[in-house]
Amino acid sequence: MKRVVLIIIIVMALAVAGVALLYTGYLRFNYPDPDKFPVRGIDISHHQGKIRWEELQAESIDFVIIKATEGGDYKDPLFDENWSHSRRYGYKTGAYHFYRLCKEGKEQAANFIAVVPAHPDNLPPVIDLEFEGNCDAGRSEAQIIKEIRECLNALERHYGKTPVIYATREFYDEYIEGDFLSYPIWIRDIYRQPKLENNREWLIWQYANRGHLKGIDTYVDLNVMAPDTDNEFFKNE
Repeated sequence: MKRVVLIIIIVMALAVAGVALLYTGYLRFNYPDPDKFPVRGIDISHHQGKIRWEELQAESIDFVIIKATEGGDYKDPLFDENWSHSRRYGYKTGAYHFYRLCKEGKEQAANFIAVVPAHPDNLPPVIDLEFEGNCDAGRSEAQIIKEIRECLNALERHYGKTPVIYATREFYDEYIEGDFLSYPIWIRDIYRQPKLENNREWLIWQYANRGHLKGIDTYVDLNVMAPDTDNEFFKNE
């Protein structure tokens, strides 16, 4: 009986330790093979705090996508600093906009355009579509899709590049699946390698949201490019 109790205690302790390691990001569900996924990047915002870019150089990072704006009038307070340093240190650099479901698409595109320079070597603009932290749209699905499309169209006209759609799996399944077929997809899946409907291709896979890298004191999102598609992503340089 004592042995059984001991085994139960050990199993429970291991389970607790495993959960703790997962929560703190020292253990992940995904470890993409660097030979299969050699092009790697991060997405950052003010939540990462002041990045020590010299130390980050020690990591195998090829591209950085920086939060620029949110909704109709919010600008990330560290955007200018992050943008300047990312370009200075030689990373392929782009920016993203957190899309607010309760705001008009054109208004949100105008906010992004007012903040993000139109350098010819920028990565394509990104809109971030997710439910977490969003606002109540108060609109039909058709209206939401219409507004998202207007935002994408405005960004494409201004930057001359096809925008990328970042989506969590939940948002993708509800609004993006079977639609927006001309836009590259950046999909979040921290549990497994993503597989989209009808073998639809994805361009970027966000495989972890609690990564640890030199030069960044907080968690950071980790991403890889789909195999053999990096030229497509960088084609508008």
